Amino acid sequence: MHDQQLATRASELKPSAVRELLKHSKLPGVISLGGGIPAPELFDREGLELAVSQVMSGNFNDAFQYGLSEGYSPLRQSVSELCRLRGVNCPAEEIYITSGSQQSLDIVARTLLDPGDVVVVERPTYLAALQVFQLAQANIQSVDTDDDGMLVEQLADLLTTTKVKMVYLVPTFGNPGGKTLSEERRARVVALAKEHGFIIIEDDPYGEINFTETRWKTLYQHAKELGCADQVIYTSTLSKILAPGLRIGWLVMPEWLAGKAIIVKQATDLHSNSMTQIVTAQYLALNRLPQQIALMREFYHKKGEILANALREKLGDHIEFSQPKGGMFLWARFRYEFDTTAWLSKTLANGVVYVPGEAFYNDAPDKRTLRLSYSTVSDADLVTAVERLAKSL
Repeated sequence: MHDQQLATRASELKPSAVRELLKHSKLPGVISLGGGIPAPELFDREGLELAVSQVMSGNFNDAFQYGLSEGYSPLRQSVSELCRLRGVNCPAEEIYITSGSQQSLDIVARTLLDPGDVVVVERPTYLAALQVFQLAQANIQSVDTDDDGMLVEQLADLLTTTKVKMVYLVPTFGNPGGKTLSEERRARVVALAKEHGFIIIEDDPYGEINFTETRWKTLYQHAKELGCADQVIYTSTLSKILAPGLRIGWLVMPEWLAGKAIIVKQATDLHSNSMTQIVTAQYLALNRLPQQIALMREFYHKKGEILANALREKLGDHIEFSQPKGGMFLWARFRYEFDTTAWLSKTLANGVVYVPGEAFYNDAPDKRTLRLSYSTVSDADLVTAVERLAKSL
């Protein structure tokens, strides 16, 4: 009976496959290649303790008081400088602090989307973004990807028949595929936005975890050069490069959107956590983050190579994959018909879990795919995990 009392948007929601898998990963002896979470040994304990100490002695009242919905001003200023280094040149006034980039997506969806509005995503795409768009009751359409990211010409074909409200992209070392949108396709998707009037959400949580010397232009940067920056919403987070428990994300929004989006945020939580905002601002003022990012790149690069080498050696006849060039994930695909969702019960019995690729598709899932995360697994356990996967075949 109570099911009938649920809102339609709530009754249709599906649980996160990743969150469900985290339960299995806690079982004794299980090696988890599932959760895409940062390695806790990379958290800068010394720097964070120093920042907390400074806040307690110098900003105590502000840290425990209500704050501004737009975010703590010194933090907005520091984030503006981080963005500038990435090619997102915007004043602090255009930056809005959120409770992680997940809230950023939720605020944008609530502010922009009516039920039935068309949102285009990559196939596959970030699972939690699909949850946000499903909750907003959007009409989600998918476009295929290859090693250079979204097949933008497929998007162009869709635009000839469909009025698109929004395109959601993780263009750099995306989750789950680890793919990076080529420079040519970045320029093309922004040109299509200008021509057809849709909004782009550029989600950039992993861009700093770069194993190469290449720097790609942000979509925001392309849009500024093309004169349509007010059609790109840039969002990022400190969860992957500082600490996820701080829940510090941000939005770069044009003026036409920001006023209403802040009212939506007020209705959601009044403002993001004052304490963690001020601690983060204090931490960034210590100028320790660049060193942390350098450590992180080296650490994850090594992990990605160990996993890739083990897969080639033990499972090369069975799966194909692209070598990760950044981020926290390796996306693999069986060379023959295979159901990785069904296989999971067997690998779990052998003490290893991953995320079946099916979870990251809005439609037409490729059941042969799986996402493997190397971020929190020891070097030795990465090799053992692949041996257990091979045994499970």
